[in-house]
Amino acid sequence: MDFITSRKGSDMICHEGFLYRNDKTKLNTINWRCAKTGCKGRLTTSLRYREQQQPPVSSGVHTHPPNPAEVAARRVENSVKTAAVRTRDPPRRIVQDTITEEVAAAVGSSTNLRQTIRRKRKATDQLIIRPRLYFGIKKRMYDEKFRRERKVTDGRLYTSETELDRLIMATLEEVYAKVKSRDPNQTEFLQAVDEVVQSLRPLFERYPKYLQVLATACEPERAIQFRVPWQDDKGVMQVNRGFRVQFNQAIGPYKGGLRFHPSVNLSIIKFLGFEQIFKNALTTLPMGGGKGGSDFDPKGKSDAEVLRFCQSFMTELYRHIGPDCDVPAGDIGVGGREIGFLFGQYKRITHDHVGVLTGKGWGWGGSLIRPEATGYGCVYALNFAAIEHGDTLKGKKVTISGSGNVAQFAAEKCLHFGATVLTFSDSSGTIYEPNGFDKAKCDKLVAIKDRRGRCKEYLQESSTAQYFDGKRPWHIACDVALPSATQNEVEKADADALVKNGCKYVFEGANMPSTNDAIEIFKANKVVYFPAKAANAGGVAVSGLEMAQNSGRVHWTRQEVDDKLQGIMKNIFETCRDTAKDLGKPGDYQLGANAAGFKKVADAMIAQGQVFQPNL
Repeated sequence: MDFITSRKGSDMICHEGFLYRNDKTKLNTINWRCAKTGCKGRLTTSLRYREQQQPPVSSGVHTHPPNPAEVAARRVENSVKTAAVRTRDPPRRIVQDTITEEVAAAVGSSTNLRQTIRRKRKATDQLIIRPRLYFGIKKRMYDEKFRRERKVTDGRLYTSETELDRLIMATLEEVYAKVKSRDPNQTEFLQAVDEVVQSLRPLFERYPKYLQVLATACEPERAIQFRVPWQDDKGVMQVNRGFRVQFNQAIGPYKGGLRFHPSVNLSIIKFLGFEQIFKNALTTLPMGGGKGGSDFDPKGKSDAEVLRFCQSFMTELYRHIGPDCDVPAGDIGVGGREIGFLFGQYKRITHDHVGVLTGKGWGWGGSLIRPEATGYGCVYALNFAAIEHGDTLKGKKVTISGSGNVAQFAAEKCLHFGATVLTFSDSSGTIYEPNGFDKAKCDKLVAIKDRRGRCKEYLQESSTAQYFDGKRPWHIACDVALPSATQNEVEKADADALVKNGCKYVFEGANMPSTNDAIEIFKANKVVYFPAKAANAGGVAVSGLEMAQNSGRVHWTRQEVDDKLQGIMKNIFETCRDTAKDLGKPGDYQLGANAAGFKKVADAMIAQGQVFQPNL
């Protein structure tokens, strides 16, 4: 075996007219000479990591009698060394050392050598990471041992077995790690990102170009924090924090509610804004994603205190919003009273009567069906799912958490479809009617909540009701669960209880009410799980319809809005169903919702240059 030395001092092997290189330096024009015979020549090539093709005869390449065992051993050793250098995982270098020793021991016996190569190739296939792929490279060349079946996806060439999977996993882990390093203490936001990132793997397998959008989509375009001073009824100045996170404006003006609750912080607002991006995209209406709020608690406050707080809040917020820029709405703690106070202050400052807020009252810019929209839309989607599975809501037992607008109107629509509503709840506990809430009983509970009472007070209105202090309703046997209170209210133990008690449908009326562990349990047990960004999109859908009415200076009837809402929820359900089926996961509505929403937003971001993608 002969060695050829270049000006760069690199070792090369000459055998039967082929030149081999031990290191991974790119070969250009090299002057070489044979250490054995003194022959000289010039070689020009640009191939990397591969056996070099035979150069022209004029190059001076010559042939020496080969030693097949030594040549084969050297080929295997060089291939493994190259692969080991490319990986960053130290344990894989141990594999390379072991192979080198065994190959050396096998030289001289061609039979033993072939067996060793075959065995070690099989072992290292699962351990060695192949060269990293970079976007913008049209053609990639690998060692012969990696050139097997190929997979062409989205115009790019990958090895079929693990290359694409490894690229996806590496990118997802890198994106999540970067988000976590920036915001390590934002638990709710990290949970929302993790849920979306992990569920989107089938989308990235089918369309790898969307991988590069993920990191940008996880970062808000703008996060605003400000102080809100206000005076209570005793004349004492109080100070709260206000937030507005304008997350993504790719497909329309920022759109998302305002939440007034003591638990509000930047993490919660960012998680809500992140979810809002894809929820709004699913509605088919041109709305981006945003969210805002304050740690102010309207409970126990007088109307005068709420008014002063809202005026102070809008005095800072008004400069960041507008009908074509950012359109807030209501959420927990922000109902018709708060929207009215906020809108009045906006008009006082700007002198404009425009559709800068949704959820306004009928007669001064509001839309019919808006208070009912989230609850109605959730049950409309549930009904479409039941029909899809050859089922009906009639006679189904339904447990509902929460007792606000979403829960109340979800219960109303469940009764309309013939279901039996068993529960409502608040932060203190759960009220349970063994025979179900009828229209009259629901009205009594609504009256209690309208005066800002507690669910426990309902015991005075019913002799059959039971109250579970400090408990959620998920231990009660049901066919349908509608979590409609707040985030992370359905944990792993709750999901186990629901599955054990025969629950068949879980449709989320609140934002991210189920933990990731709970979601996995639902999916593993074939429960029809419909995520919040799809199930509760009815609210923002009618907000979009309110924006359209404001822009057109028109008012639609209740029936017109309700018909449009049903059409939107049907489209959302069918989009989630068809997207999941297209990605090879029929029945996975979580994947369908995330993928459909993400794809629409990602296409807009790429088209607008927010993420640059070279032509391949």
